[in-house]
Amino acid sequence: MPVLVMKFGGTSVADLARIRAAAEKVKREVDRGHDVIVIVSAMSGKTNELVGWVEQTSPLYDAREYDAVVSSGENVTAGLMALTLQEMDVPARSWQGWQVPIQTTSQHASARFVDIPRENIDAKFAEGMKVAVVAGFQGISPEGRITTLGRGGSDTTAVAFAAAFDAIRCDIYTDVDGIYTTDPRITSKARRLEKIAFEEMLELASLGAKVLQTRSVELAMRYKVKLRVLSSFEDTDDNSGTLVCDEEDIMESKAVSGVAYSRDEAKMTLVSVEDRPGIAAAIFGPLAEAGVNVDMIVQNISEKNYGTHTTAVTDMTFSLPVNQIARAQKALEDARTSGSIRYDELVGDTDVAKVSVVGIGMRSHAGVAAAMFKALAAEGINIKVITTSEIKISVLIDRKYMELAVQALHDAFALDAAA
Repeated sequence: MPVLVMKFGGTSVADLARIRAAAEKVKREVDRGHDVIVIVSAMSGKTNELVGWVEQTSPLYDAREYDAVVSSGENVTAGLMALTLQEMDVPARSWQGWQVPIQTTSQHASARFVDIPRENIDAKFAEGMKVAVVAGFQGISPEGRITTLGRGGSDTTAVAFAAAFDAIRCDIYTDVDGIYTTDPRITSKARRLEKIAFEEMLELASLGAKVLQTRSVELAMRYKVKLRVLSSFEDTDDNSGTLVCDEEDIMESKAVSGVAYSRDEAKMTLVSVEDRPGIAAAIFGPLAEAGVNVDMIVQNISEKNYGTHTTAVTDMTFSLPVNQIARAQKALEDARTSGSIRYDELVGDTDVAKVSVVGIGMRSHAGVAAAMFKALAAEGINIKVITTSEIKISVLIDRKYMELAVQALHDAFALDAAA
């Protein structure tokens, strides 16, 4: 039988009624002739509760025991889903990560997949099982310990199973009915996309869109797994939701497919850094060692007069998550104290936001940057930093203008209209 992977997030299995509604969707696919692998998250709010218990018990906790505790939420959901399907006369059984076994690395709380052997589940399918309900977010290390994959890991589990079992598709059921041109809470003109390319979805996910976890999109793109995002709270058919697929599967693309934003951004500038070979490494090396995620970088070179001589200096500006600014300040101040870098001043700005336009159509459409900058200028929005890639343009602006910028760009590129 063809295999279909179905993943249900926490809100989709928040209580017994929702688990039953999800099970009815699974039964419908079984009745259509599929063998189904269901990946489940913990019931809504349960993982946060478990994490809280761990932190209250042991602030400096053992990561191995952390994983043992927080992985239990998915185990509960898997068992309840299997029981519900059995009550519907659907042959189903639950699988914890170690029973598959889902083989991962040893990095607790952020493990990565090594292998998903098919033999155990295939054997049960051959015996008549129609649904394997697998606890997402977890696996087993080479040392035989339970591991977890980090937040959003159930999405990644679903894609990994779809790749391992050559599934016809991986359906991600969530609390939204697809992927939109932008956040519908910001503009009512946001439109659900029928299809979006892997590259576009990867950019949107990394730039702030929270529908899919970034690692899951990376995995889907690598193994050419077709993803479909759809609502668990609505009746669905083959045309529901948004299909994430290869660029070749999309007939025609607009220049811009979506507008993403990230509110929790900060900007730092090192003023009058000596301009010399290796200065960028001297700045960003300590930041990397401190675990600071640097994004946008701008360098402005000028000259500084020291009376007897003139020296080339540079102002180095970069963006980073706002919750990492204290860590970045300490790393750079330590680097200055050690003498590895010299600068006059370190200026931080925690009141900025990043707004981005994304689209594979940029490869064949000229003038996207000009249209973007013109739209922002018309609203009186000043741009602080700009970065570009082949299918993305991002700008850093004052946070108070973020929603206005999203609305203006959505209108400028007519994203409310289909291609």
